[in-house]
Amino acid sequence: MSPVVSRYTVVLKPQLADAEAHPRHGSPLRAATVEATGELGVSGFPRYAGEGIEAEIDPETRAVEAVTVDGDELPYGWVAQVADDER
Repeated sequence: MSPVVSRYTVVLKPQLADAEAHPRHGSPLRAATVEATGELGVSGFPRYAGEGIEAEIDPETRAVEAVTVDGDELPYGWVAQVADDER
């Protein structure tokens, strides 16, 4: 397993579709820096929190496995991703 990263930038984007109905993501609607909490989430991945966002992030794939925004589920039609510039 990869070492836990101390901080990520999580971006929230709308899930859209192109003319052929292929999924694509729009421009970020919100971004937040989240810091490792030192805990594991229910997904089994490290938990991160900051700026109203709590996320569980797989350190190997950088996939956001679980997320809440301001204490609620991610709004319908939105996706959460780790910012592309964090490679």
